[in-house]
Amino acid sequence: MKKKFAWGITGSGDEIKEILETITKFNEDHPDVETRVFMSKSAEQVLAWYRILDKVKASFSRVRGESSPNTPFLAGELQAGKYDFLVVAPTTSNSTTKIALGIGDTLITNAVNMAVKANVPVLVYPCEVGEAEKVTILPNGDELKLSIREIDSKYIKMLEEDPGINVIHSIDELKQTLEKVYRM
Repeated sequence: MKKKFAWGITGSGDEIKEILETITKFNEDHPDVETRVFMSKSAEQVLAWYRILDKVKASFSRVRGESSPNTPFLAGELQAGKYDFLVVAPTTSNSTTKIALGIGDTLITNAVNMAVKANVPVLVYPCEVGEAEKVTILPNGDELKLSIREIDSKYIKMLEEDPGINVIHSIDELKQTLEKVYRM
């Protein structure tokens, strides 16, 4: 059986270009590993805003958009063992909060809940991870300084305490984790 993982994209633009580059490069370096992409409704809008939606669709053989919390049936495919793990990157504060509280009302949050219940590893890269202030790049290249709210940090800490979820703290950690999982 071919090695593969599911990449869930939520509606955050924070580091989305770098995450896309990282996963695309990983796929180029590991032709025996397939990445299947699943986008929330908001992710499609954000990827288009950043002008990379077409690049995502061209870079991966299977890209699916959300039509309901259970369509496409990512949760079932995760529970059936069709993927080695699920990575959600970047993860909005909204999705991070829902995942921490066990709310599964979107394609991505439902998939995380079901994967954790089935003991499928889940990697989550929250856009608020890090210091009290973060600089993100807007689609036009301008910088935007964001303050990390205490409540957002609280939900990230809840995720870090969940034994079924591995919180990713940087692009480098994402690269290292992918390499570690598929070390050849």
